[in-house]
Amino acid sequence: MRLSWFLLLAACAYAQSLNGVIDIHAHSDPDSTARSIDAIDLAKLAKMRGMRGLVLKNHYESTAALAYIVRKEVPGIEVFGGIDLNLTVGGINPAAVERMTMMKGGWGRVVWMPTFDAENQVRDSKENRPFVPVARNGELLPEVKQVITLVKRHSLLLETGHSSPEEGLMIVREARRQGVEHVVVTHATRPPVRMSVAQMQEAAKLGAMIEFVFDRANMAANAKAIREVGPAYCILSSDLGQPNNPLHPDGLAEYFAALKKEGFTDAQIDLMSKTNPARALGLP
Repeated sequence: MRLSWFLLLAACAYAQSLNGVIDIHAHSDPDSTARSIDAIDLAKLAKMRGMRGLVLKNHYESTAALAYIVRKEVPGIEVFGGIDLNLTVGGINPAAVERMTMMKGGWGRVVWMPTFDAENQVRDSKENRPFVPVARNGELLPEVKQVITLVKRHSLLLETGHSSPEEGLMIVREARRQGVEHVVVTHATRPPVRMSVAQMQEAAKLGAMIEFVFDRANMAANAKAIREVGPAYCILSSDLGQPNNPLHPDGLAEYFAALKKEGFTDAQIDLMSKTNPARALGLP
C-alpha cells in the first residue's frame, strides 16, 4: 500500500521530472539503520521520475551485490554499489575492496573512506568508542595508500567519507599522485566534514569533485559555497533515506527548485546533477 501511494504520487502530473539525474548518495533498505524505502522500490520510483541512476550506500556493508539484484528487478535504470570502510568491513581493508570489485555484475563502483566510524566522526560526536583512522602524524596510513592503489587499478570512484578537511585533502593529494581519475569530497559542508570554501577550492584544483547534499536548513549557505567553488566542480546528491526526510526524488526536486531561487540556471543544475555525477562514475 505504501509503495503504491508513492508510485501514484510519482506519476502525477505535478511531480517534477528528473530526467537524466544520477544520485550518487542514496541510503535505502535493507539496512541495520532505519530507512524510508527499500532499494528495489527506490529504483522503481527513481525510474518513474526519469532518473538515470543511483548509487546505493550502506555505512556498514558493501552494496555491490544489492546493485546487481536491483538492476535485475528494475531494468532501465543504472544502479551501482560500493563499500564504506568502517569497522564492520575491517576498516581500511584492501582485501574487502578487492573482493567488492569481484562481485558478479561489476556494479561495485565506489569506495568511501570511513564515515560513522571515522576518527573525525567519533571525535566530532564526542564519543568514546573504537574508530578507524586514515592518517597519523600528518601522513596517510599505508593501508589507505593501498586502497587508493586499488581504486586506481579498478577505475573506481574514491570518496573521502567523514574525514576531516585536512585528512580529506591528504586523500585527494594522494589520489592525484597515484593517478586516480575520479575523486569526490563527501558532503563537504556537512558535519563532521565542514570544509571551508578555500579547502573546497583547493580540493577542486587537485581534481576532486565537491559533493553538496540535500540540506533544507542550509540551502542559502550551500548555494553560496557552490557559487564560490564553481558548478563545474560540484555534484548535487540527496544523502536521503532517513524516515523523517523526503524520499530521494522529492528531496532532489526540492533541492533543485531552491537552487533556482538562489539564481542557478537549469544548465548549471543539469551539470551538477547529471553530467558531473556521470563523469565521477566513469559513465559516458
